[in-house]
Amino acid sequence: MRDLLDPVEASAWGGFVATQARLFRSIEDNLRRNFAITHAEYEVLLRLARSRGARLRIQALAQSSLLTHSGMSRLVERLVRAGFVERVSAEEDGRGAYAALTRKGREHFKRTARSHIALVRELFLGRFSPEELEQLAALWSRLEEDGDT
Repeated sequence: MRDLLDPVEASAWGGFVATQARLFRSIEDNLRRNFAITHAEYEVLLRLARSRGARLRIQALAQSSLLTHSGMSRLVERLVRAGFVERVSAEEDGRGAYAALTRKGREHFKRTARSHIALVRELFLGRFSPEELEQLAALWSRLEEDGDT
């Protein structure tokens, strides 16, 4: 096993890491400045907006993010205080809770999403041809979790 990345590996990995950091910093700055939410909060609003009934278990939200269950609970609480989400008890098992998107949350998400998508297109997607985007999408699919990890 080699201990160091060769120049091509270093360039590929380093480029990914630097680009991801730069893009996320720009996205985070835009969301905070223009919509008073973090990128993680936007992701929760996105997941709720896309979910059946606009609600998900807080545990499921945590599992689909980098946050712990307690970290996700705190994030959801911030969204509750902002009026974007409400916490709903899980009646089916008496444990846990759902985060449910409110009308105010859905409206805020829609406004935020338009700006967010425009920025993502400007900073990332717009720098590639349609053919390159198809190739990039195929390459990313190789890294999707396969359940064995």
